[in-house]
Amino acid sequence: MAAPKTVIPVLQWHSVRPAPVVLVSGPEEYLADRAIRSLRDLLKAEDPSLEIHDVEADQYGPGELLTLASPSLFNEPRLIRVVKVEKCTDAFITETLDYLSHPADDTYLVLRHASGVRGKKLLDAIRAGTGGGIEISCLELKKDTEKTEFAAAEFAAAGRRVTGGAIRALVSAFSDDLAELAAACQQLLADASEEITEVTVEKYYSGRMETNAFKVADAAIAGRRGEALVLLRHALSSGADPVPIVAAFAAKLRTMARISGSNAPAGQLASKFGLAPWQVDRARRDLHGWTDEGLGRSLETLADTDEQIKGLGRDPVFALERMIGVIASRGGSA
Repeated sequence: MAAPKTVIPVLQWHSVRPAPVVLVSGPEEYLADRAIRSLRDLLKAEDPSLEIHDVEADQYGPGELLTLASPSLFNEPRLIRVVKVEKCTDAFITETLDYLSHPADDTYLVLRHASGVRGKKLLDAIRAGTGGGIEISCLELKKDTEKTEFAAAEFAAAGRRVTGGAIRALVSAFSDDLAELAAACQQLLADASEEITEVTVEKYYSGRMETNAFKVADAAIAGRRGEALVLLRHALSSGADPVPIVAAFAAKLRTMARISGSNAPAGQLASKFGLAPWQVDRARRDLHGWTDEGLGRSLETLADTDEQIKGLGRDPVFALERMIGVIASRGGSA
């Protein structure tokens, strides 16, 4: 049986606008929180008397929505924020479906549904247009291209100049946590007075392990063994863990392996492998002087080093230095 057709507008998290019903869907909690906060701020700016009510759908009791949506003495506008709709009670589904038939005036009902099939009947009704709602899609940003675009948009929204190198450094340093990436962007916007460059990022976040790790990897892949070893020792003395260092090498070498031998346009390869075009261009530059055999041997050494630092070896530093030797010689002997 085909799924009901979605007829309501489906907007991105940064394009939220008022509607009688706002379905905020998708697993990316940070983007969902940003969207809901933006809607609250917009409504509050329109009318400072806005009443705000919070409901947990998994703890919902009969009559709760009707009570909150009932007109108040002074008819203030109301924002009703409902979370955990993916875990909602049966009473919530039944009463919200009834509410959709006659939404209250000057009331904005926000429903946060992260994932799953719970509440599907309710979601289908909203998406079919019942209640005159909109949907805000908050999908997880998995690809580096998406994180790069997100970071660039943070600076563009503030009207600030930022270099591509600064964006790349930020995404490399905070790729595992979108909230941390956003916070880093906001701190730079607040504290950095001039154009934001890679030097600016290093000034604020030189302690991030990933940033130091990629510097080590860059030097080794370029054949600068001595520099790579010095950077490695500096990173380790600064508290860097061997695991993210190996992870940085893995990220770069695997990208090189994907790109090796292909003459396709950077944009095409970026789309195929979930990369940013600059990553493709960088990988092609890194491949100069490498052979497929040398790349293969380096990947084997990388895998062995990963095992060594995770418990199979007695000296993780020795394993890292040996790996750097192999990679700096482009797959030759250490």
